[in-house]
Amino acid sequence: MTELDSGEPAAQDPRSEAGRRAHADRRTFMRKVFFASGATAVATMGGAGAWAAPADDATPGADASASASPSGAPSGGPGGGPGGGGPGNQSITEDFFGLTTDGKRIDDLFTIHSTGVRTAPVITAANAFLAGLTDTQKASTVFTVHSTEWRLWSNIDSYARQGVSLADLSDDQKALGTALLKSALSADGLETTEKIRRINQAAGEAIGNTASFNEDAYYWTVMGTPSATEPWGFQFDGHHLVINYFVLGDQVVMSPCFWGSEPTSMEIDGETVTVCHEEVAAGLAFINSLSTAQRAVAVESPTKSNESMKAGAFSDNAVQAYTGIRGDALSAAQKAKLLGIVQAFTGRARADVAKATLAAVREHLADTYVTWAGGTGDDDAFYVRVHSPVIWIEVDCQAPGPLAGAYGATQGSGATQKHVHSVVRTPNGNDYGRELLRQHYLTSPHHR
Repeated sequence: MTELDSGEPAAQDPRSEAGRRAHADRRTFMRKVFFASGATAVATMGGAGAWAAPADDATPGADASASASPSGAPSGGPGGGPGGGGPGNQSITEDFFGLTTDGKRIDDLFTIHSTGVRTAPVITAANAFLAGLTDTQKASTVFTVHSTEWRLWSNIDSYARQGVSLADLSDDQKALGTALLKSALSADGLETTEKIRRINQAAGEAIGNTASFNEDAYYWTVMGTPSATEPWGFQFDGHHLVINYFVLGDQVVMSPCFWGSEPTSMEIDGETVTVCHEEVAAGLAFINSLSTAQRAVAVESPTKSNESMKAGAFSDNAVQAYTGIRGDALSAAQKAKLLGIVQAFTGRARADVAKATLAAVREHLADTYVTWAGGTGDDDAFYVRVHSPVIWIEVDCQAPGPLAGAYGATQGSGATQKHVHSVVRTPNGNDYGRELLRQHYLTSPHHR
């Protein structure tokens, strides 16, 4: 999602939450009214790739009447446009269908099965976090597992989020939230979230706008009830940082996730804080491992636009054909470099979750495509997309945005490695664990 806005202070300081909470309360009330009226009915798509799942809870701003076409393809284009929308708030204009190459899902990619992942720690941490909230905080934080709240995330600073923000929490409550992240993420993943927030605060201070850019404007929501057997999950959502984490038994789907920063390196309290470097280094290592002939296939453009992301926020149903170089055209060493890009992101989940995700990616490595735009030098801005039946990754070096002044740049002056956006998705209907959720409702005796 592009961030070409003014960088002026927002009309409302996110640290003063009364107005936002009132807005969120109205949205939550309307959701509950619709939910009570029967919004949990099962929606069925006919035709090839027929799909059935509990309908999203209605949310003001979401079109509850939107439905899929009889063919099983999504109705309409991505709600947020090619890059996932623009500044300001967005709405959901269509039912969830998922990322596809042609508007049709590939069946039988995702099944309910044992993975050996230990989900007990994240269940315990989530229950502790919820127990630490006041009744009022909990009322604005907890949603049903099939709520549209899953889809109402954005990486921009000015988005009016729901849930409970870090600014709402006491130090003890913040610690419980950190413990929840620690239970779900690897040490690298936790460190990345903390660095993104630290840079957001420091950059806000550098441009004199901590009302919009600070370390506390990040929001928690929990979908469903933390359980060892029933589906549930959580979302941590704010500027340049979004984590969606779905749990069903010992299966975890950690997507969509958004990781970004502007700038990507900054001096803070005498320490150089650098973030989002792993994905940049891994991308360059891959493209520079290719032969001249292979680069001719992988590189779609030698130049890089200011923004290239295709499946950012509000692009849950984006349709993108495979392009670039295919995995079966790579040597073993080059495949390892390709997996290096993937591991830069899967490695942010706890080790057993990362292992399970990477195993699925390996199964489809021959059917994985890599597309590149931009330069290939150490400091060149570029865009890389890794696209397979089971994973979608975009790393996008963008033009300086509203925090350009924090590192002496001019907003919109040309793509740079100093402003990076990355998104990770699960194509073919399993973002937010939706395909697993569908199968759970179809096969669990107590839901029949």
